[in-house]
Amino acid sequence: MIQLIVLLPLLAAAIAGLGNKALGKLPAKIVTTGALFAACAMSWMIFIPFVAGDAQAYVQPVFTWIESGSFDAQWALRVDTMTAVMLVVITSVSSLVHLYSWGYMDEEPDQPRFFAYLSLFTFAMLMLVTANNLLQMFFGWEGVGLASYLLIGFWFRKPSANAAAIKAFVVNRVGDLGFMMGIFGTYLVFNTISIPEILAAAPSMAGSTIGFLGHRFDTMTVLCLLLFVGAMGKSAQLGLHTWLPDAMEGPTPVSALIHAATMVTAGVFMVCRLSPMFETSPTALGFVTFIGAATCLFAATIGTVQNDIKRVIAYSTCSQLGYMFFAAGVGAYGAAMFHLFTHAFFKALLFLGAGSVIHAMHHEQDMRYYGGLRKSIPITFWAMTLGTLAITGVGIPTTLFGFAGFFSKDGILEAAYASGGSGIGAYYVGVFAALLTSFYSWRLVFLTFFGKPRWAASEHIQHALHDAHGHDGHATHGHGSEHDNAPAQEDAGHDPHGHEADAHALPTGTGGYHPHESPWVMLIPLIVLSMGAVFAGFLFHDQFIGPEGGIEFWKGALAFDSHLMHGAHEVPLWVKFGPFTVMALGLIIAWLSYIRNTDWPQRFVATFGALYKFLLNKWYFDELYNVIFVKPAFAIGRFFWKFGDVGFIDRFGPNGLAALVVQGNKITRRIQSGYLYTYALVMLIGLAAAATWAMTR
Repeated sequence: MIQLIVLLPLLAAAIAGLGNKALGKLPAKIVTTGALFAACAMSWMIFIPFVAGDAQAYVQPVFTWIESGSFDAQWALRVDTMTAVMLVVITSVSSLVHLYSWGYMDEEPDQPRFFAYLSLFTFAMLMLVTANNLLQMFFGWEGVGLASYLLIGFWFRKPSANAAAIKAFVVNRVGDLGFMMGIFGTYLVFNTISIPEILAAAPSMAGSTIGFLGHRFDTMTVLCLLLFVGAMGKSAQLGLHTWLPDAMEGPTPVSALIHAATMVTAGVFMVCRLSPMFETSPTALGFVTFIGAATCLFAATIGTVQNDIKRVIAYSTCSQLGYMFFAAGVGAYGAAMFHLFTHAFFKALLFLGAGSVIHAMHHEQDMRYYGGLRKSIPITFWAMTLGTLAITGVGIPTTLFGFAGFFSKDGILEAAYASGGSGIGAYYVGVFAALLTSFYSWRLVFLTFFGKPRWAASEHIQHALHDAHGHDGHATHGHGSEHDNAPAQEDAGHDPHGHEADAHALPTGTGGYHPHESPWVMLIPLIVLSMGAVFAGFLFHDQFIGPEGGIEFWKGALAFDSHLMHGAHEVPLWVKFGPFTVMALGLIIAWLSYIRNTDWPQRFVATFGALYKFLLNKWYFDELYNVIFVKPAFAIGRFFWKFGDVGFIDRFGPNGLAALVVQGNKITRRIQSGYLYTYALVMLIGLAAAATWAMTR
């Protein structure tokens, strides 16, 4: 069964990709979507016995991959609790994204290629989570990177999509360098790349040192930090996060797949899978905690001022990943995986809901040109409301009433406080980030679904009306058009409609446009994911983070600290009510700002213009990296191109030899006079030279 789960998406990708237009749109969609739903059904069949406590971990050998001296890389599929959790997350979200794409990409001419990329992406992620050795994990790791490049740049005729795809690929290569060095170092220390063997031997290496960069450092700290650099790149942590918002250039289903279940969770999965290694290095765990907490806060601050609906959710993803990492940093690996699990449902729901809104608003993504949509698209409204209730952690502390994010995010915060030390600082950072999360999440809901319609000011809506009335002008933007991500704001302060971002009074009027609900093929995934956003936390909290239930559930698949989880359940009451309080406060502030007193945002910008601009420009990370890395890299490239390649190699190499031949031909051409006595003279000179040479010999 596990081999079928992994190979069905690959087979479907090969059929749809190689068949392409010759196969046709409908057969390609049927093959890929059917394969994913079959894999999803089998994944739940593997997961449920682990939940019930009736399953045991096993390894399914496939074949010998590489065998050279002491280096042995067997291709084998590992199935334990962590694998089962990830199988359910990946295949459930991916199958629903496939189904959703039937409607969203309906007008796209290259559908077979798109669905092939989706299935290839899923296969790569499945290879990553079933890996039994580090090289096999790296294969899936790089496969996910390749597939994300293809999906983000799917509309390759769109320059901004190409730039975003290259940016994601290059930034991830930086992180992958650290991951590769971590794998090399691990093999050097343990003489194996087998994950079970490494984890069994890791405690014996605690306290040892290794030479690195000319100095001696703690062995496990060096290895764990190098591996974590890879996780920072793949999971978009602070410093290597810049690719994630730009990934919105891809179609909306791609955003849901990358942000909810696959690529960005790979780093969290890797840290939890190798948790016994990280447990041997308090320094590495402290660094993981710091980066996670910093990312959590950083991304949340930026999310409060974004106007593109997809970018708000993208920065929300970045922030939620920070929660997962600082949970791992304080030793609550079960809580990190629990939030990964619940986050997959409500984040996929929010992204696909945003896609439904964009579909209704003719690919307008700026929330300032929405308003009053709850009556026009009621199913999308209720789905996104449930997703917002989940991500903001709505629930009543000390009870079992709450949405998915309430159980998982509060579990992280309570475990962080219970861990003491740096964990207490992470708790306070996480609580403040929860306040910001509640604010920007409800801001999105209020701007999109409440208030007066503001559609008349949207250029996209005006284009749609012109097209509907048969006027010449802009072509209708289909779902697969290169305008799907139209207000792509490379400069975050730039407003494609000509207004200063968020500093003007919101416009009003419908302009005669009537939004429409999405087709059922798009709404069914929203309904299914809504159920996950509501019930996933309540149903599985005891298995993931329960002091006793967690031990039975995880069965050693990660380093589960039952004492820490006991402490998390026994923290003071004010610690439990802290996240609830700030959630309610964020909701109230958003309601006051965007429903009751709509001039508040304008007044805030006028009062705190510098802070607003700082956040709107994403803390100027892109500008800083552009000065430090991008421009010098281009300058070095131009130097080697103009002076090295063209000026030296070409000049004195092929071009120089060619010029020499041309000059030689000019000289010899003069000898070819056409007169007999000239040729006779040359022959005599040659004969005399030959005779002279022979005589001297």
